[in-house]
Amino acid sequence: MTYVIARACVDVLDKACVDECPVDCIYEGARSLYIHPDECVDCGACEPVCPIEAVFYEDDLPDDQREHLAANRDFFAELGSPGGAAAVGRVGADASLVAALPPPE
Repeated sequence: MTYVIARACVDVLDKACVDECPVDCIYEGARSLYIHPDECVDCGACEPVCPIEAVFYEDDLPDDQREHLAANRDFFAELGSPGGAAAVGRVGADASLVAALPPPE
C-alpha cells in the first residue's frame, strides 16, 4: 500500500481525492473512503487536494493513526480487486476499525 486515508475522513467523505485519482482506486465505504492497495499507482495526486488532510503516504502516517493502514487493507479483504471504484459505487460497509468508531456528536 502506498497511500492511506486516515481518521479525519470518517463521517466527512469529502471526495476531492476521488475526483483527482487518475486510476479510480479510491472506494467509498459507509463512513469513510479507502485507497485500494493493489490499484494505487503511488502518484500522490490525492494527498494535496484533501481539504481535511486525511490522506497520507504510508510512511508519513501519524503514529496515533497507524491502525488505519490495516483498516484500509481490511476493507478490501472481502471486496477483492474489482478494478475501479466507479463501477462498484458506494459500499455499504466499513473496515471494523471505522465501523466501531463512535458517530459524530
